[in-house]
Amino acid sequence: MNIPRKLLDRRTVLRGVGTAMALPLLEAMLPSARAADIAARPKRLQTLYSPNGMIMPSWRPTQPGRDFVFSPTLQPFAPFRERITIISGLASNQAVGPAGHGRSCPSFLTGVRPRPTEGSDLQCGVSVDQVVAQHHAEDTQLASMELGIDPPSLLGSCDINYSCTYTNTLSWSNATTALPVTVNPRVVFEQLFGDDDTLDESARLAQLKRRMSVLDYVREDANRLSGRLGTNDRHKVDQYLESVRDIERRVHKASQQDPGAYAAGLTRPAGIPEDFDEHVHLMIDLQVLAMQADLTRVGTFMIGRELSNRTYAQIGVPEAHHMLSHHDNDPQKMAKLALINRHHMEHFAYYVERMSHTPDGAGSLLDTTMVLIGCAFGDSNTHDNLDLPIVVAGGGLPGGQFIVVPKLTPMSNLHLTLLHRLGISQDRFGESSGVMGALAA
Repeated sequence: MNIPRKLLDRRTVLRGVGTAMALPLLEAMLPSARAADIAARPKRLQTLYSPNGMIMPSWRPTQPGRDFVFSPTLQPFAPFRERITIISGLASNQAVGPAGHGRSCPSFLTGVRPRPTEGSDLQCGVSVDQVVAQHHAEDTQLASMELGIDPPSLLGSCDINYSCTYTNTLSWSNATTALPVTVNPRVVFEQLFGDDDTLDESARLAQLKRRMSVLDYVREDANRLSGRLGTNDRHKVDQYLESVRDIERRVHKASQQDPGAYAAGLTRPAGIPEDFDEHVHLMIDLQVLAMQADLTRVGTFMIGRELSNRTYAQIGVPEAHHMLSHHDNDPQKMAKLALINRHHMEHFAYYVERMSHTPDGAGSLLDTTMVLIGCAFGDSNTHDNLDLPIVVAGGGLPGGQFIVVPKLTPMSNLHLTLLHRLGISQDRFGESSGVMGALAA
């Protein structure tokens, strides 16, 4: 007689004093030992955003179709050719006009024209990531994660007649509420595994000194759970806990750095690495870890806020990013801006790589996560909103192709297509006129 095995609850957590650590998807949680059952795994949406537009001739591949040749900017994605689709020609029609940054950034995920204002009377629309987040609101610990690298601008106007709020974030939970990004990895780590909701810096540092690892608090529970798991699951849990510990070590190291002066004269909060590349990788790894544990299924990541004037001396570009974006077709400035564009894509390719190597059942996180990569406008010199540089990856989307859509095809058509593939049925989104047949389920 076959005695059915008792399944491990999908919401099982490792508990300790003030700590509750979620677990990745395990075979013991599935009705069949065959963890390859993709239907049992949650679907996710992640958005990666680069500010200040692109040098489009350096971004655009050779010819449409499956025989395209990667451009210099997109070359970092070459190892994932069959997992990505490159799209040219999508338009953010609601962002066309003066004050390009102030309208383009909030329109990118909403398909809505924001109200010009320098005050608190903001008006835009719900963003596609938040439609998905609200759909999964009861399924995860965090509805969504909004991460970034640059601290937000001061209150006031950052573009003519447009509040800085419009350029600080991509995500809108409703027409009047913009969701701020988190730039400090220590704050993110404590959101995921901490025992304290405080944002007071001295309290966080005191807590850091009191304990070396959050794993110390859950070790006893982890050992008890291990006896109930098979070999594959024990190995997966060990890998997951080591990932947590690795990130914790990196956050701890960053918090020991001299705070120093941050960009634009702001003070660097403890926990932000001095090195830009390490900061980006740490935020990406935290986001991947949160998805691996199913703490959230939705996220946005801004590698720079719109109008960012960060410099990139490490790649030979000491000039400010936004200033370079208005290059007036100067070949030297264009070449330097193309270097910044490619550097951002290198980091986004790292994100795709991490997703493809992080187990989720018998597959990877990339199998069940749709990743949207892009900018709010194409040519940076003219703030062109009618030819956005877009890449989509993973999530079962057909890959290995470069698509050029008809002129003025709304970016919202892609948003609507992604919603449908995530099982969220609605007739319209933003300024959509239909779904994209090449990507539709």
